Amino acid sequence: MKHIRKIAMVGVLLLAATLGRPATRDIYPDPAQAKPELAAALKSAAQAHKRVLLDFGGNWCGDCQVLDIYFHNADNRAILESNYVLVHVNVGEYDANLDLAAKYEIPLKRGVPAIAVLSETGKLLYSQKSGEFESMRRMDPMAVTRFLVQWKPSKQGCSVLMVNC
Repeated sequence: MKHIRKIAMVGVLLLAATLGRPATRDIYPDPAQAKPELAAALKSAAQAHKRVLLDFGGNWCGDCQVLDIYFHNADNRAILESNYVLVHVNVGEYDANLDLAAKYEIPLKRGVPAIAVLSETGKLLYSQKSGEFESMRRMDPMAVTRFLVQWKPSKQGCSVLMVNC
């Protein structure tokens, strides 16, 4: 019984310690930065022969937070960094960057996070139409890995089995 009380006390202390921390990180910059960041990303992608990955969401969105964690986990970080230029597009409370969402065929009514993939020249290659990533908290991180591998640019001399070429 004494052992159970100690475990319960540690649990209460850990809970108290985490209550003061913010629930979210600032992943999505001010909505006004989306267009300049997209322009810079397109320039960078063209020079590096990468794709542009647009991540539409907001800092208030728990699933958006999870997607960013999955983007940067050990399995995905290298794929992301060697093949994509990531741009976080802040949609505010569904009242910002609506023109970018429309341009890249992102139906925000389906929820966020929502993803679009652009070629190095800015051509739309993929846009999430059915809310595929809106429930990230219930998805396997490997779904993000499969997505990143599927949409990465093909490079000369790479085999289908090579992830980071």
